[in-house]
Amino acid sequence: MTEALVRVETSDRVATLTLNRPDARNALSRALMDALWDAVTAADEDPGIDVIVLTGTDPAFCAGVDLTEAASGAMPPLRPPGEGPGRDANGLFRFLPAIAKPVIGAINGAAVTGGLELALQCTFLIASDRARFADTHARVGVMPGGGITVLLAATVGTRKAIELSLTGNFLTAPEALRLGLVNHVVPHDDLLTVAHGLARDIAGNDPLAVRTLLAHYKRLADTATLTEAHLLEGILAETWRPGTSDIAARRAAVIERGRSQVHADSAAAEPDTTMH
Repeated sequence: MTEALVRVETSDRVATLTLNRPDARNALSRALMDALWDAVTAADEDPGIDVIVLTGTDPAFCAGVDLTEAASGAMPPLRPPGEGPGRDANGLFRFLPAIAKPVIGAINGAAVTGGLELALQCTFLIASDRARFADTHARVGVMPGGGITVLLAATVGTRKAIELSLTGNFLTAPEALRLGLVNHVVPHDDLLTVAHGLARDIAGNDPLAVRTLLAHYKRLADTATLTEAHLLEGILAETWRPGTSDIAARRAAVIERGRSQVHADSAAAEPDTTMH
């Protein structure tokens, strides 16, 4: 029996999708791209799922588009627009469908070129200390289409993005954290534990509020000015209907959750007075 190209596991309203071509460093063949698209679409349509975690089978997250398949001329044609990975109306080549639910990228190893673009199409990223990031389009001699010149520049700044694209040099996980490319760097063995913890934090919130706020952040990325961005936030606040979220019923749980986190943070900050 052939193992699935994308492994899917579901628990606590979180779907974990794992790219599963380890011998090819999870390079994006057309079959893998289609399987990933279908798995994300299915998770988006599943009312029992609130958050998606995307990772790869070790040792890599994703080595990018399968250039061997592409160069051979054997890569199958794209599906019709909207039914699979392909060029969006805004010109972006989407590896992931545009969905309302957050996708946390759990970067377990190298995320290179198209693999970096795939990571950038996630909502935010958690990195293993083994993770590495690079844009090697110029080294290979091809041009990007999955968002490197836009999404990477928006994340790390235009000058740094240009440096990375023109040199093809790799970033370590700590360097990626310093530049704001990833939100956290954790020991490799803790990667999914941390990613799932954050996913459960999100899934424990009001789902409509989460999706509305996420959509708002996406709209802000298309604003031209700070004034326009503030206006959109004002419209968001004024048009949000409290009746769509049972605030009163959730208030006690929200307060208790906040207190538990504060207490945990306080305990962690206390000096260790144990004799060694």
